Amino acid sequence: MPTTLATIKKNLEDRIGTPIMLVAQTGRKRQTQRKGILTETYPSVFVVDLDQEENSFERVSYSYSDVLTRTVEIEFLSEVI
Repeated sequence: MPTTLATIKKNLEDRIGTPIMLVAQTGRKRQTQRKGILTETYPSVFVVDLDQEENSFERVSYSYSDVLTRTVEIEFLSEVI
């Protein structure tokens, strides 16, 4: 099943308010893991409010193309249990 930017955006819009775990590739063999809540979606990006105990800043945004190219991987925490 081919994944497109439109399907990624639609899937994220349907899950606004859901706790998620983000794993972002930050360079050669380096990854950053962040937990937060998916709060907003825009035409090109989505916004996650981060957990304040674990992170020094409040929000982070990524583009849908980051998800498509697997630069950012999303795991919905409500489904993990």
